[in-house]
Amino acid sequence: MPDILLRHDLGPITTLTLNQPETINALSTAMLTELDAALTDLAGSAQRVVILRAAGRNFCAGHDLREIQGLRNAPDQGRAAFAALFDLCAQVMQRITALPQPVIAQVQGVATAGGCQLAASCDMVVAADTARFGVNGVNIGLFCATPFVALSRKIPPPQAFELAATGTFLPAQRAEALGLVNRLTPPDTLEAVTLDLAQTLASKLPAALHLGKRSIAAQSAQALAAAYAAASATMVENLLLPDTDEGITAFLAKRPPHWA
Repeated sequence: MPDILLRHDLGPITTLTLNQPETINALSTAMLTELDAALTDLAGSAQRVVILRAAGRNFCAGHDLREIQGLRNAPDQGRAAFAALFDLCAQVMQRITALPQPVIAQVQGVATAGGCQLAASCDMVVAADTARFGVNGVNIGLFCATPFVALSRKIPPPQAFELAATGTFLPAQRAEALGLVNRLTPPDTLEAVTLDLAQTLASKLPAALHLGKRSIAAQSAQALAAAYAAASATMVENLLLPDTDEGITAFLAKRPPHWA
C-alpha cells in the first residue's frame, strides 16, 4: 500500500502531501495519526516553512464517512469512538496552530467539512481560482461544529454560519475576499505560487516568525482547546441522532435521505 502521507524536504521547506485521492484525501483515523506524527516531528526540527497539499483533483473531503458509520457498531453506538476521533482531529488542528513554522495550505478542487477546517487551520492559504470551500455536513444532517471553530477564526462568524447552515460552497474568489485565501492563481501555477510564498517566508528570521505566530495565537478570544472540546462534544451528540445516521447512510448510498 502506498504511504497515505508523503513528506518532501526542499532545503528549509517541507511539503506534506495527503496521498489518498481515491478517498478525496479523507481525514480517517489513519490519516490524522500520520499528520499528528509528522507535525510533532516538524515542531522540533530546523525546517522553516511547511506546505500542506494533497494529491489528486481535490484537497480534502473531511472525515471518512464510511469509517464513521462503521464505528456505530459498538455497544454505545459509537459515542466513545466518535469522541476519540474528534479529539484526535482537534489535536492535529491545534498542532498546526502551535507549530513554530508558518504553514501554507495549497488548495485545489474542493476543501469541504474537515478539509475546509484543515485549510483554515493553516497560517496562509494559496488556492487555485477554481477551488471551492465548504462546511457542508448539514446536507447530511451533521452540523460542522468543529470545522466552524477554525473557519470562524478566519472569516466573519455570520458568513461562516451561513456556510455551515446552508451547506453551500464558497468560491475561491469569495473566499479570498472574506480573508480565508491569501493568494489565488490558475491551477497550473498553483504549485509555483505556493513555493514562491514559502521561499519568501523561509528567507526571514525564523525566530521572528516563530514569535509572531505565537503572539497571534495568544490573542484569540477563546482558548482553542476549549473551543474544540465544546465543538467536539456537539459533533458526537449530532452523530448519535438517528436522522444523521440516515443522512450519512443515504449519502454513501448516493440516494436522498429519508428523514422523519
